[in-house]
Amino acid sequence: MTFSKNILITGCAGFIGFHLSKRLLSTDYFIIGIDNLNSYYDVQLKQARLNLLKKHKNFSFELCSIDNKEAMEKLFSKYNIDIVINLAAQAGVRYSLENPYAYIQSNIIGFMNILECCRLHQIEHLIYASTSSVYGANKKIPFSTKDNVDHPVSLYAATKKANELMAHTYSHLYDLPTTGLRFFTVYGPWGRPDMSYFKFTKAILNGKPIQVFNSGNMMRDFTYIDDIVEGILRLIEKKPDRIQLPEVSSNAPCKIYNIGNNQPVELMHFISVLEEKIGKKAIKEFLPMQAGDVPATYADVEDLEKDIGFKPKTSIEEGLEKFVDWYKKYYEIKSN
Repeated sequence: MTFSKNILITGCAGFIGFHLSKRLLSTDYFIIGIDNLNSYYDVQLKQARLNLLKKHKNFSFELCSIDNKEAMEKLFSKYNIDIVINLAAQAGVRYSLENPYAYIQSNIIGFMNILECCRLHQIEHLIYASTSSVYGANKKIPFSTKDNVDHPVSLYAATKKANELMAHTYSHLYDLPTTGLRFFTVYGPWGRPDMSYFKFTKAILNGKPIQVFNSGNMMRDFTYIDDIVEGILRLIEKKPDRIQLPEVSSNAPCKIYNIGNNQPVELMHFISVLEEKIGKKAIKEFLPMQAGDVPATYADVEDLEKDIGFKPKTSIEEGLEKFVDWYKKYYEIKSN
């Protein structure tokens, strides 16, 4: 079989990387997936995702960490890669308070290796994950990509802002087309166990209390995984236009998009929907706001809609129902 493009997906055993790889494997792309299968969360879950991907003939896996410069150089030399989608990163806001060096190693040094390999191998298009966390202490909502993002409130956010700056520099210096995606609270089946909806589900089913921060006075732009994947899919072949702004002399081929549901949900409503889908009430433990957290996220997706004719639309009711169904099936929990 002839494949139209070879696409490298870093972090392919991660939550978003798995879903994107799975979707692309039903197309005429050949997918090279890499992951270091680290123990930040349940390695068995990562392995289960990976086992599903390995069933496809147009998938090749390499156990590799993006912060390993030599391994990355070998990988790019081995495969004739056309497009790179970098989803490998050390994620999590709260974890960055305890393990700051993990973020520098993966998100800064690792991303530097990606950029250099893309430059040396003349990659057609680099798409990379950023985060809504870059908006930090911003009060204006919805968050727009035109807003200033110079006030991060976590090291995780700071490393992702750094990625955006690094990508812009490589676009400017080497004409490398780069597209950054600021994801907003992604959730769904095969999700990350460190995320609130996953922790809440586990605790509710086990009759344990859930920790509700800022006394529940929080809003999140929860974005269902299929909407994230659809957005990435439509951007793969859409190289960014060159910057054309009167106040900027650079005409680098780079762009940044928000991918969010554009419908923030109050945390207490989110919990009540989850209770309904599980069929059991939560025991709530109300706690103050955590360091590095923000009270609300809300995505302006005007650019996304204008450029690719798409905006996320999955409701929290539909998304959580699909997650709970998956969770019970994966962990073999019988419905009452």
